[in-house]
Amino acid sequence: MVNFRRWLRHLFMPPWAWRRAFPRATLDAIEAAIRESETRHGGEIRFAIENSLPVSWVWRGMSGRKRALEAFSFLRVWDTEHNSGVLVYLLLADHDIEIIADRGIAAQVDAAVWGAVAQAMETAFSQGDFKRGVLDGIRQISALLAAHFPPEKNDSDELPDRPVIVPRGFK
Repeated sequence: MVNFRRWLRHLFMPPWAWRRAFPRATLDAIEAAIRESETRHGGEIRFAIENSLPVSWVWRGMSGRKRALEAFSFLRVWDTEHNSGVLVYLLLADHDIEIIADRGIAAQVDAAVWGAVAQAMETAFSQGDFKRGVLDGIRQISALLAAHFPPEKNDSDELPDRPVIVPRGFK
């Protein structure tokens, strides 16, 4: 069954809406937080924002979770040496945060823990505080990665630290 309110949110979401929530200074702060956090663990964090989905996808029931799994693949978060990549995916039209962890870290951290981090981020977003929500989430994810994947001597940065804006409908 189609959720018409959700369909309308995606239909009328302006393509520039992500810029209000994530101006350049906020994107720079997120990038710096990811870069700094990766000095304390052997994992990789990617942050992706997707403004909205094509309405035909919403009509067919595309969930934020399913889209996050697709983003995990096309952003190659799975392609790290220790399978310790974590994608934080925001579907802005739904204020939906999905955290997808690669199998190396997912085997160490219960899914409920990832859900709690996502819920805390969503709470900050509902208050309009996107920057605080993301930075707090990155701190929590970084602590989980540090507990299970300590940094290695010659650890390289395997994934870009800059937040990515996913183009609408990108596959």
